[in-house]
Amino acid sequence: MYCVCKEHVELAIDKFVDEYEDAPDIVDLVTTKFAEWDPPVTCEMGQCDHIAAYLVV
Repeated sequence: MYCVCKEHVELAIDKFVDEYEDAPDIVDLVTTKFAEWDPPVTCEMGQCDHIAAYLVV
């Protein structure tokens, strides 16, 4: 699973497909809240410091 900014969504999808050989679900972190998990605030791709807006899972 990847928490990424808008700029890195395509990269996260590609990495997910390469790893799991299946299409991921994309969850909008701006509108979705989780009861027992807080997503990272910033993008998890490299040195990116943009706000994580999507969960690729």
